[in-house]
Amino acid sequence: MSEIRKSNIKGAGFALAAFGLFATHDVVVKVLGTSLATFQIVFFSVLFSFPLVTLMLMRDATQGTLIPVHPWWTALRTVAAILTGSSAFYAFTVLPLADVYAMLFAAPLLITILSIPILGEKVGRHRWFAVILGLIGVLIVLRPTGGSLGLGHAAALTAAISGALASIIVRKIGKDERSVVFLLYPMMANFILMSALVPFVYRPMEVTELGLIAVMAVLAFLAGILLIKAYRTADATIVAPMQYSQILWASAYGMFFFSETPGTLTIVGTGIIIASGIYIVLREALGGTTQSSPVLQSRSRPETATSPRPVAHWWQQSRFRSKD
Repeated sequence: MSEIRKSNIKGAGFALAAFGLFATHDVVVKVLGTSLATFQIVFFSVLFSFPLVTLMLMRDATQGTLIPVHPWWTALRTVAAILTGSSAFYAFTVLPLADVYAMLFAAPLLITILSIPILGEKVGRHRWFAVILGLIGVLIVLRPTGGSLGLGHAAALTAAISGALASIIVRKIGKDERSVVFLLYPMMANFILMSALVPFVYRPMEVTELGLIAVMAVLAFLAGILLIKAYRTADATIVAPMQYSQILWASAYGMFFFSETPGTLTIVGTGIIIASGIYIVLREALGGTTQSSPVLQSRSRPETATSPRPVAHWWQQSRFRSKD
């Protein structure tokens, strides 16, 4: 077995473990959502993550200040990350896990669309076909004619859109900004905003709830580290599709903990979305008309501004690079 193949297998294993931890993190969010408001969960999630952020920043030897090189893009990404976190957390508390993941999986489709105005990408007919097919899959999952759409569905779609925007901004300015800027600004802004909102929804927390939030912080931290190892070990074309393993975790967790069984339309729509996303990844890997591979070289997990999720330069340190 060649060295590259061994590394790809190892990297896929790291990625699968990372997304398994992310899925477990989302289960904890859903459990806490039965008794706590979303703003309170987000606030304490950020609070418990700051010690882990400090540990990561102690390892950052990059010279420079915390002043952004691109302040307006950084501000827009910060807003997008905060919106992603709050929307995703709320969606997980009110919708079946599988439904939320199906809509979050639309992010690669949205990144492809956003790459046109933000990165100046040229999207060929093959990727446009994949985008249109994937959006049809989203409509199948939403079942707009069923009359069951609610605020949770809007939140999940908002998380997908804002998460795609945050990712594409990283691709645009990631070579100029320090990773600590990408890491610290969204978390600090999230902390300040949630500090202002929490008093309106605060409910005294039990020790078990505080413990679960601490578990959330640790799970997100470990998952982020594993995802870094995955991208450093294996080719991006191997790692990126591993995010879709979360639907298996979501289905299993949903049935075991919440008595959720994905409907036929959810399964069909999710399958279409996943197929479209993988096709876009493969088209970027093989070249196509893309110049910067915006989907391949974006994170596979939406930025939520609630945990120390390494970004930018950490991703650029992958051992094996995908083809442009």
